[in-house]
Amino acid sequence: MSAPAPSSLAIVDAEPLPRQDEVLTPAALAFVAELHRRFTPWRNELLARRGERRAEIARTSTLDFLPETAAIRADDSWKVAPAPAALNDRRVEITGPTDRKMTINALNSGAKVWLADFEDASAPTWENVVLGQLNLMDAYNRSIDFTDPKSGKAYALKPAEELATVVTRPRGWHLDERHLQLDGTPVPGALVDFGLYFFHNAQRLIDLGKGPYFYLPKTESHLEARLWNDIFVFAQDELGIPQGTVRATVLIETITAAYEMEEILYELR
Repeated sequence: MSAPAPSSLAIVDAEPLPRQDEVLTPAALAFVAELHRRFTPWRNELLARRGERRAEIARTSTLDFLPETAAIRADDSWKVAPAPAALNDRRVEITGPTDRKMTINALNSGAKVWLADFEDASAPTWENVVLGQLNLMDAYNRSIDFTDPKSGKAYALKPAEELATVVTRPRGWHLDERHLQLDGTPVPGALVDFGLYFFHNAQRLIDLGKGPYFYLPKTESHLEARLWNDIFVFAQDELGIPQGTVRATVLIETITAAYEMEEILYELR
């Protein structure tokens, strides 16, 4: 008897959105589902570790560098991969949500980098999650435009050489996407944001001379960076994208991550 087919993602309690079928294709949802099967159990373990570490810090009133990673900090033989050409100049970066008008204005802004934000700058409504992905897809295909319904002003992209480089920020590990579930379990928002973006845009970005670049928020340990690295490795293999194409910038937003910065770099090197 053959093994049963794996379950597919279900869209739960969500009103249909215009053009959502261009984002939520069967192949894209299958990719996100596989990310969920492979990596959500580890994510859940790491979230539990966060609580354990907070309790330990509260109990001991101490926080220090990890003795088990001292060799990494002492070893000066390793270094991270050099930045790709598209990220060599990051003197001016801006951030904002991925609504249609903002996408055009951010790309046209003259900044070197636009942090296209599915996290702090964007309420995680289903509309923002799905249509934000669609807007980025349209931008990379140069099919995006917008007309302000009040003023009548039309917005369109400048020539490609004048556009900002996009670095996308998925949601933090602690947030779930309740509208996408597998066997009744919500998919982590980070995997939804990363998975849909990478599936639809990785090859197109390579063709444009750039690549799939990410800001990783709310990281609390080098083990969480290791999880992201494993996701990147799997995703690149799964879609036939050369290893090392994905590049990540880690935001140090927690005190525990500040004590593991070298280890975080090591995991993503």
